[in-house]
Amino acid sequence: MYQLLTTDGLARRGRLKTVHGTIETPVFMNVGTIAAIKGAVATTDLHDIGTQVELSNTYHLHVRPGDQVVKKLGGLHKFMNWDRPILTDSGGFQVFSLAGLRKIKEEGVYFQSHIDGRHIFMGPEESMQIQSNLASTIAMAFDECPPSKAERSYIQASVERTTRWLARCKTEMTRLNSLPDTINPKQMLFGINQGGVEADIRIEHAKRIVDMELEGYAVGGLAVGESHEEMYYILDETVPYLPKEKPIYLMGVGTPANILEAVDRGVDFFDCVYPSRNGRHGHVYTNHGKLNLFNAKYELDDRPIEEGCQCPTCRNYSRAYVRHLLKAKEMLGMRLCVLHNLYFYNHMMEEIREAIDNHRYKEYKKSKLTSMAEGEHA
Repeated sequence: MYQLLTTDGLARRGRLKTVHGTIETPVFMNVGTIAAIKGAVATTDLHDIGTQVELSNTYHLHVRPGDQVVKKLGGLHKFMNWDRPILTDSGGFQVFSLAGLRKIKEEGVYFQSHIDGRHIFMGPEESMQIQSNLASTIAMAFDECPPSKAERSYIQASVERTTRWLARCKTEMTRLNSLPDTINPKQMLFGINQGGVEADIRIEHAKRIVDMELEGYAVGGLAVGESHEEMYYILDETVPYLPKEKPIYLMGVGTPANILEAVDRGVDFFDCVYPSRNGRHGHVYTNHGKLNLFNAKYELDDRPIEEGCQCPTCRNYSRAYVRHLLKAKEMLGMRLCVLHNLYFYNHMMEEIREAIDNHRYKEYKKSKLTSMAEGEHA
């Protein structure tokens, strides 16, 4: 159940109560695709860095170790030892990202596994069954994410199919939640708005899926090749047609600046691989821009990545030490950078929530964007 606590312009401060705990929004979900954050980060670490929600991938866990295996082991929470909310995406994004390995039909999508080439079929019912076996807190509807620059006629047909799939997802989830052996009978379903960068298709789709009265709504198919300006335009046009009393999730976004701008347009949930992926390559976020710790100027730098940061890395290690680990290809270097970056994102969301609570979000956003634009500093 979502409770809207306050607004500041279009920015929203909310609270989503779930069977696995309460989520304070706006929130950034830490991406653990295969039930682990890449970079040797454990679920015990996630507690230490302020993670509220972990996100895992339906398709990847279906392929390996298998959702039936996870169910036999008590569901994803027990499997990965995580006691807070988990959101599972539906496998729909793999319809987009594995374009060379799949075929889309009305009944669903035929894949070849990216691991061993075996044939897989996933439709709305299969996606819901897999996510029910995983027993996540929030399940995402199965959709197609069309390329943002696809022909308008293709996008229109794709969106109509996604709407039909959503109705099938809802019916199947209701059935699964009623079964006696379902691990999480209170699993929530979020629908996904699609439409590329065609605002009128987006708006019409939003109206149609809102009528289905789901527990949350996502804007999908952005950050897949369009410009930031196009993404913000689509949010400006689409979000007003999504329910004020339900959480709104912008999928796969993004940079700190993207998040700050999207919060200002009414978005509550975010996820992105940027903080972990950048961290694994020695790129770390600070309030004064991103640093590349491979740069020679950090060789003798005994300061933390960011002065005053309370993450486990900054409280214990210097830039020089982390740089040494990275240069030596020691896994600890990656781990320390990922921990810092995820903490930075999670802490930024705390600041965002506080700014909205105090009705000073515009000033906070402007100040944060200005300081982060400074770029690499000494």
